Amino acid sequence: MSAVTTVTAAAVVAPDAPQVRRRRQLSPGKRLPAARLVGPVLLLALWAAASAAGRLDPAAVPAPWTVVRTGVHLWTAGTLPTDMLTSLQRAASGFAIGLAAGVLLALAAGLSRVGEALIDGTVNLNRAIPTLGLIPLFILWLGIGESFKVAIIAIVVYIPIYLNTHAALAGIDHRFVELAEVQGLSRFAFVRQIVIPGALPGFFVGLRLGVTGSWLGLVVLEQINATSGLGYMMFQAQNYGQSDVILVGLVVYGVFGLVSDSAVRLVERRVLSWRRTLSS
Repeated sequence: MSAVTTVTAAAVVAPDAPQVRRRRQLSPGKRLPAARLVGPVLLLALWAAASAAGRLDPAAVPAPWTVVRTGVHLWTAGTLPTDMLTSLQRAASGFAIGLAAGVLLALAAGLSRVGEALIDGTVNLNRAIPTLGLIPLFILWLGIGESFKVAIIAIVVYIPIYLNTHAALAGIDHRFVELAEVQGLSRFAFVRQIVIPGALPGFFVGLRLGVTGSWLGLVVLEQINATSGLGYMMFQAQNYGQSDVILVGLVVYGVFGLVSDSAVRLVERRVLSWRRTLSS
């Protein structure tokens, strides 16, 4: 009888007792494998479907299989590998110079008031001037060879790297600086233990923008007095109305940009594995 009374009492009290609500998950969820390829694959599928249905003019937008055949033909003929290698060399040279300049200038401006006074305003003035608008002036200074192309790419790259790295340096909590002073850290130890870890997140943002900018600048520069390169190949194809060749060049540029950005993301996740962020 006592057990029945207990069960009845529990049944009466249960509706009035506070129910435990399931906690709502606010994070984006578990990372999906190769999730960033979904968008490009979907775009390719729509392109193929529209071409198969006759919705696209083949002279203006060739079908994907036509572009693939053209790419294979250019590759076997030896034209595409040569142009790709030339473009990679130009982009790599300009990117290396821009990377070094952006990091060194950001450190000089972020760690010294004198450096900030001399550098920050000048870089922001340079940022306000369209970089591609400097092409005529750089041609007068450096000639119409490879030098001006590499210099323009370097400018396109160093600006976002400088801006994001400098902003990350300026955003380091001053309490870390006070802690380093109390611990008696040397200048080198302060830079290694406080400055570099604090600036790395902003640096990687600028690095991704710089990688993308190097390819964007290369598209334009290789159409100016060039005799090789993907941009030159596309410019020549424009003169002969070869839209399939132009699309081959655009696809290669897109693959280069996607692969380089993914490589930077991979390095960023490895280097900043200690961070717990929304994306991780």
